[in-house]
Amino acid sequence: MPETYYLHQILILLGAVVITVPILQRLGFGAVLGYIIAGAIIGPWGVGLIHETGDIQKIAEFGVIFLLFLIGIELKPAYLWSMRRLVFGLGTAQVLITGFLLTLVAILIGIDHKAAVIIGFGLALSSTAFGLQILNERRQVNTAFGRAAISVLLLQDLAVVPLLALVSLLSGEHSLASGVEFALLQGLAVIMIILLIGRYLLPPLLHLVASSRSTEIFIAGALFSVLGIALLMEQAGLSMALGAFLAGLMLAESHFRHQIVADILPFRAVLLGLFFMSVGMSINFGLLAEQFLFIAAVVLVLMWIKIAVLLGLNHLFRLDLSDNVRTAFLLSQSGEFAFILFGLAATEGLITPNRFQILILIVAVTMALTPLMVNLMEFIDRRFISRTYKHPISELDLQAQEHEVIIAGFGRVGRRIAKLLDVCEVPYIALDLKPDRIAKFRAQGIPVYYGDASRLDVLKATGADQARVLVITMVDQDVTERLVHLVRQHYPDLAIYSRAHDHEHCRRLLDAGANLAISETMEASLQLANATLETTGLPQHEIDQLLKEFRMKYYTDDPL
Repeated sequence: MPETYYLHQILILLGAVVITVPILQRLGFGAVLGYIIAGAIIGPWGVGLIHETGDIQKIAEFGVIFLLFLIGIELKPAYLWSMRRLVFGLGTAQVLITGFLLTLVAILIGIDHKAAVIIGFGLALSSTAFGLQILNERRQVNTAFGRAAISVLLLQDLAVVPLLALVSLLSGEHSLASGVEFALLQGLAVIMIILLIGRYLLPPLLHLVASSRSTEIFIAGALFSVLGIALLMEQAGLSMALGAFLAGLMLAESHFRHQIVADILPFRAVLLGLFFMSVGMSINFGLLAEQFLFIAAVVLVLMWIKIAVLLGLNHLFRLDLSDNVRTAFLLSQSGEFAFILFGLAATEGLITPNRFQILILIVAVTMALTPLMVNLMEFIDRRFISRTYKHPISELDLQAQEHEVIIAGFGRVGRRIAKLLDVCEVPYIALDLKPDRIAKFRAQGIPVYYGDASRLDVLKATGADQARVLVITMVDQDVTERLVHLVRQHYPDLAIYSRAHDHEHCRRLLDAGANLAISETMEASLQLANATLETTGLPQHEIDQLLKEFRMKYYTDDPL
């Protein structure tokens, strides 16, 4: 194999993305469909620029792993518990009813009972990768229907645990009932072990890594934590993605969460795009042409059964009409875990090789149709629902406004500002890079987190687009100035109030875009001067006027 082989592969992938994705986005179809079409064009069943997709598919699976980790770290255990009715009620009902109906359909077309169970429940699962990516693209995660969709997807991810174990058990002499029972017990045992590791080992590990004050080492520590727990799950014969989700869930309350999100996000974005491309590469156009009528009929029946079941269940769980339709159409496809589930079933002899190829093609086609189904959903909502129906804002719609102030730096100045905000009951969030300091004040219930505020991805993770004010109290002058430039460029409406060292530093910060820059040396001098002048018997109003003029000259003219 030539030394430049992998470089050629990378350039082909990047070129296909750069050309295809912007065009599809401009046409209103979104990035997901662009990735799929790019993969289909360059894949073995397209123009054949890439023939071997095995390595690409294995690497692309990490995109799903990182996606599930970020889902977990954004869903705090208390928040997840508040969604228990939708997760364990709506989600469980969707999996059981849809899986049962699809199993019946599989039996009716002549598939044996064991294979029918695996096929039915495998196709009942929707795509977490596609669903969440579309919600993120459209900024609909924090909506009522986004909450319902995430609840169903979470339960489906949990369902992967017993389903994967069930495949191995059904391939032996076990009965269906005993197989399900054993799979559930095994899955619960492994999940408990992962939760204990995440609860008691991950925080101390990250605290140790953060103490090095090295960004590269912290990124390595974050990746080690995610992939390590994912590997433990795989070694136990379960889902790596679920392990990553549990790891994220255990770190959701950690003060490292914002920095971890910022570090993992680039890996997730690149690898998830590669995953969508691998889906496009897996579409066998030869087999699709040969079995077109059969595959089209199965896809049509499959997607409308899933939509019909969710429409009925959403109504029972009191989702309004608009959210009901949106959730049903968003989750109408089959998911990425079907690839793993059906692959294991084929290896164990439950599914024939030819049937496996057809199933993979069916799943890939439903995924490819997802952006189109979402566009259809939007049309139906605008044309027939939203005109006459207005649904109320849910509590989740307000979650992005949890804090009005971001404090960058939690030293003495930052802590004093935070105390005053607490007295006035103004919600805030603070960022700092000293683990010991963070641990101390978080133990007192103060919302301070580990994170480098001078990084755009960290600011984004802390909700800078929703905050009103950024207060910068850091000592490092260069970092402070760089942060002001960064915030003013990307968040032009965010007010910036900054601590400064002296007159020159104030001038540079104001030129960079700060709304207010306060010199620490100047203000200390003015307070001392005020006390000194009071002892001379000078009237207070004259002192105040003098200090006002002095302050104005200092901040607007030449330093004194």
